[in-house]
Amino acid sequence: MSSVNAIKKVLVIDDNPTIVELIKYAVNLQGSYQVVVAYDGVQGLERVFAEQPDCVIIDVKMPKMDGYQLVRCLRGDTRTANVPLIILSAMAREEDHMTGLLSGADEYLTKPFKPTALNAAIESVLRLTPAERQSRTDALVQAQAERD
Repeated sequence: MSSVNAIKKVLVIDDNPTIVELIKYAVNLQGSYQVVVAYDGVQGLERVFAEQPDCVIIDVKMPKMDGYQLVRCLRGDTRTANVPLIILSAMAREEDHMTGLLSGADEYLTKPFKPTALNAAIESVLRLTPAERQSRTDALVQAQAERD
């Protein structure tokens, strides 16, 4: 039997209530997460500090602060620098993907999404250590620099 502490908290930040419900449904298929939500980037930033989630799922196109800005804010703050971050966006171009990862997201998934892929991404980012996260970011920056 697992303890209450085993339940991980996932914060979903998306301005579309229908998408939020789909994500909640998908995440709850796993049964092991408590899902909390925010509907724009600024509210999302506030909820990160209030809720201290184990993982954050972030949309890109949102009012007040977009997902890329939010990811950079979280990565730039020592209190949230190592929170696992997943961007889930309808923006599917390669440049969007790179922008998301270079801004500091651990994973970049596109909508429409498969619940199994989303849950696999959550499991994956929850296992990342701060050192692994940093080395992945460094490798991305290096690859981008070589491309430019």
